[in-house]
Amino acid sequence: MITLALSKGRILKQILPLLEDVGIRSLDDPFTSRKLIFATNHSQIQFVVIRATDVPTYVQFGAADMGMVGKDGLLEHGGEGLCELLDLNISKCRLMTAVPADQVESSGSKRLRVATKYVKSARQYYQSQGKQAEIIKLYGAMELAPLVGLADEIVDLVETGSTLRANNLVEKDLVANISCRLIGNAASMRTKHADIDELVTKLAAVLPS
Repeated sequence: MITLALSKGRILKQILPLLEDVGIRSLDDPFTSRKLIFATNHSQIQFVVIRATDVPTYVQFGAADMGMVGKDGLLEHGGEGLCELLDLNISKCRLMTAVPADQVESSGSKRLRVATKYVKSARQYYQSQGKQAEIIKLYGAMELAPLVGLADEIVDLVETGSTLRANNLVEKDLVANISCRLIGNAASMRTKHADIDELVTKLAAVLPS
């Protein structure tokens, strides 16, 4: 049995059609069912649909053999016990720094306060730039932090930039390009190699460009 961990939310709407392209369909609708484990039309493949932040953990510890999750989640989690198998080329966006539009050039050499839920990625980025930064963890509404003086900058995912513009913020620096990745459990890659390799090959053949 192959257990595949899928990320909840908007990303799931792009994952399910991709799986259908390789002939794998859930027997229940993950958007309406209250189930936690989903059987598929393949007796040896099942899904679990969980929070995106939990997908790498489920795969790392072998509760799932494979997973589909955004690169942002992988950067925050780290790669221990995981194999990154494919860039699925869906759910593309950018992890960016952003600042108030009237402060783009004003940071200078001062110690920055940065609001983000991507604490590990942000810390590594600012260290790589030789900048001192106090990282403030938030769970949502990042755009509010500079507006009320909580932070000088934010680090957040940006797709179209419309939310930033609506709050008089502008993109500044690219931290990482993000897309959904297929990951595998290191032990499962050995014990279930043939089944995993078959699925990886099928997915690779139908990926969007």
